[in-house]
Amino acid sequence: MNRKIRLLVVEDDPNVSTVLCARLESLGYEVAATAETGLEAIGRFYRHHPDLVTMDILLKGEMNGIEVAARISERSDVPIIYMTCLSDRKVFERAIATNPYGYIIKPYEINELRSAIEIARVKYQAAVEQKALIAQLQKALDKVKTLSGLLPICASCKRIRNDDNQTWQAIEEYIADHSNADFTHGICPECARRLYPDFYKERK
Repeated sequence: MNRKIRLLVVEDDPNVSTVLCARLESLGYEVAATAETGLEAIGRFYRHHPDLVTMDILLKGEMNGIEVAARISERSDVPIIYMTCLSDRKVFERAIATNPYGYIIKPYEINELRSAIEIARVKYQAAVEQKALIAQLQKALDKVKTLSGLLPICASCKRIRNDDNQTWQAIEEYIADHSNADFTHGICPECARRLYPDFYKERK
């Protein structure tokens, strides 16, 4: 059975908060906590660890919702959806700068609320998977160094001229220094017959 999505409702008007919580619960979500001020929101966010936050922009106290969202986003990537009666363009631009997962203008329809939450959760899951994939790719890249371009190699001794153009390295040393490859030494059959002909005669 899937766990219910837990939300933190940040809303300065108790009546609006009560209605919003009722609507969220009717949609099958769980309200983990509510807050009316920025300090309450931050404290309850870290206490309850919700899956998503609905954030009013106008709050009681010194901080507004945009400032609270920015503080939360510094340490967490939990989705935040703004819910506000403000339609001012400058306020919208300040809110968008915090990379929210949604922006709802009050009054809103209940289906609009549900859609915003579900889209936020899908986007968040995709971001988590992308972050994990990038971490895996970076880990793989950290383990691999590649050689490319022309390598100046001696036609006789097979040593490679180093990057300083003055010293020459054995080919296995050069490759080991410029990649994560390592070497185990052996002798191929042709060299073995050339270097140890007596041994091969005895075997025959």
